[in-house]
Amino acid sequence: MDVPKPRWTTSSFLLYAGGLTVLGAAVGALVYLSSHYGSSAYAGWSALVLVVLYVIADGLKRRDRWLAAGVFGFASVIAWALFIGSLWSWFGWLSGSVSFGSFSFPRLVLELLVLGVALDDMRRFRFPFIASIAVFVGWFFVLDLLSGGGNWSAFVTLFVGVVYLLAGRASDGPAGFWLDFAAGLLIGGSFLYWWHSSDFDWALISVAALFYVAISYGSKRSSWAVFGALGLLAAGAHFAAAWSHKTVVSLGGFSVSSSFQGWVPALVFAFVGFLLVFLGLASRYDAET
Repeated sequence: MDVPKPRWTTSSFLLYAGGLTVLGAAVGALVYLSSHYGSSAYAGWSALVLVVLYVIADGLKRRDRWLAAGVFGFASVIAWALFIGSLWSWFGWLSGSVSFGSFSFPRLVLELLVLGVALDDMRRFRFPFIASIAVFVGWFFVLDLLSGGGNWSAFVTLFVGVVYLLAGRASDGPAGFWLDFAAGLLIGGSFLYWWHSSDFDWALISVAALFYVAISYGSKRSSWAVFGALGLLAAGAHFAAAWSHKTVVSLGGFSVSSSFQGWVPALVFAFVGFLLVFLGLASRYDAET
């Protein structure tokens, strides 16, 4: 499937901004209507929003305005998810909250229906942005199916992230960006779930961030470098906060904090900044977005 790559221009920005604003207005209207109508009427309103957005997307596609059609195709997938959710709520198949500790066949079916439409609309509109919905719903479905919460959810998330990483390496189309983006987010999220307390934890996050930068250069996907930089900055924030206060232990076993050492954060972030510059100079070529 030949998928064109959107270019960031004045026109494309306005199309994205306008289409996503329409989507936000539609979601806001449905939130308002859900509080003023019963579940059956709300399902009807959701169907109306879905039909309007999809008709606009299909009409733009027929006029060969593929970028505008894709933006509204993206909006129609979100509208489809809201419509199916409203139907399930009307039928009494959904509880008020999502709990990964409890199996719910209707919820899994809902997720599969949204995933199927997202994949079909990717084929229909040839618009890479729709892949962001597919990768998120795909992760959520696997998590909902296999996870019971806690550490196991982090393991499942890490596994899905690795699968997305491998799939992103195998994909040479624009939609591969979203596989790489999701892989970096899910793998990094798992690491942060496990490593976020001690200095040693944040040292591990720093090492993982360096690997992210290496992956970015190897894959030519700058999203990995963005996540790597965020990881280094987060680790820097931790060490700056931890090292900028002295603690004095009294004879009674109580600890009191001494005066704040304001030079420590500046020194830590200067080191992080120069490290990022060094990493940026490590290659003569920029990673692709």
